[in-house]
Amino acid sequence: MTQHEPGDVLARRYVLLERIAAGGTSVLWRAHDRALERLVAVKVLQEERELARKEARTTARLAHPDAIEVYDYGETVTSHGRVAAFVVLRLLDGVPLAERLMRGPLPWREAAATAARVARVLEAAHGQGIVHRDVSAENVLLTASGPKLLDFGIAAVTGDPDDERGTPPYVSPERLAGAPVHPAADVYALGVLFFQMLTGVLPYPETTWEQVETARRTAPGPRPAGVPHELAVLCRRCLDPVPAARPGAGEVAGELTRALARARLGRGLRRGAAAVALAAFGGMALWLGPPEMPPREGGDRSPAVADGRTPVEAATPSPSGAGKPGVADGRTPAEVRPRPRRTAADLPAAAPLASASPRYALGSRSLPQAVDRFRGELAAGAATGRIRSDVALDLRQSLAHATSSREVAEVRRKLGVRLREGAVEPGLRGDLDALLAEIATAFRHA
Repeated sequence: MTQHEPGDVLARRYVLLERIAAGGTSVLWRAHDRALERLVAVKVLQEERELARKEARTTARLAHPDAIEVYDYGETVTSHGRVAAFVVLRLLDGVPLAERLMRGPLPWREAAATAARVARVLEAAHGQGIVHRDVSAENVLLTASGPKLLDFGIAAVTGDPDDERGTPPYVSPERLAGAPVHPAADVYALGVLFFQMLTGVLPYPETTWEQVETARRTAPGPRPAGVPHELAVLCRRCLDPVPAARPGAGEVAGELTRALARARLGRGLRRGAAAVALAAFGGMALWLGPPEMPPREGGDRSPAVADGRTPVEAATPSPSGAGKPGVADGRTPAEVRPRPRRTAADLPAAAPLASASPRYALGSRSLPQAVDRFRGELAAGAATGRIRSDVALDLRQSLAHATSSREVAEVRRKLGVRLREGAVEPGLRGDLDALLAEIATAFRHA
């Protein structure tokens, strides 16, 4: 496959900046859209132009927030005189689920929430007669705003003849038998993915087309261990070898959502019960009063001073002035008064929260003002060479898509990465990070 180089321009509009990933027939690029002044992802395919066109049309039909958006499709002639097709997609920053699973399984709540989000995308696709056919850990991206289902490149219409495309461990038994395209195949793949998220491993050991063809499994699927019973049963239903016995994608999403809601309710009830028990214990302690102290060893004598005198004797000065209780300035105990305890009213007012940069204090501006200030700092930094222009554009675009403090935190993380890459000066990074902290605070209080 002919490789493009950074700096190449497709259709006199999309400037290729850096290669993100490469597959057997395509290369994914981070690119700059010169017409709309934004960063995008460009997927370039040379060998399968019809596949690229089909992917663009299929994904454009599917309007769902957890499915990647398609902006454009085009064809261009490479420097070697060959025609290459490309699909322009929304640029998303995140971690592939497959990469995350290399560190082990997800907590069951996180796994259930991820599976529910993917199931909702499949429900929307199936409602339009679209079957993804390649639901896998490689095609789920974990972003700050949640999981996204990627790559509808081999999606097909319900009822079409099927073919051997996809990722072998996620391919359903009926697809191996040559059955027509059906949404149940996506539910099976979702069951494999859910099992993998819960346990960290695939439900079956086969990983190649030859192995899955030889296995031809027809027995009920395995049940993941160590998770709530209802989730284990649901996962096994998705893995049923009989397509008609599997739940629909909408049913899967609904059951997972209800299971998560019950878990949150149960946790809240347990916390409430613990608070009531603690309050009851505290009330009983107050009613019983302080515990009686045991007498000191050696008899019931007043705890006075080390030489055996009582507190009254110790407080009475001797005529000669000797034997005064050890006060460094010679004052008597009557003259030495204990310091009064300071109350909250006596303390000075708390200083306002400050950000990492002395130029900005949290909460000093409204959300629109803070965002405008952040954009102004980016523009000024790019104009003076303190930050690379493509990085400034990326940060601006990322913040424009942020709708919560959690997503702003992802922008702050990205800013830190760019600092380590040398794409932004440390001083400017401090100012930008301070503004992002202010924006995150404004989101939390909105």
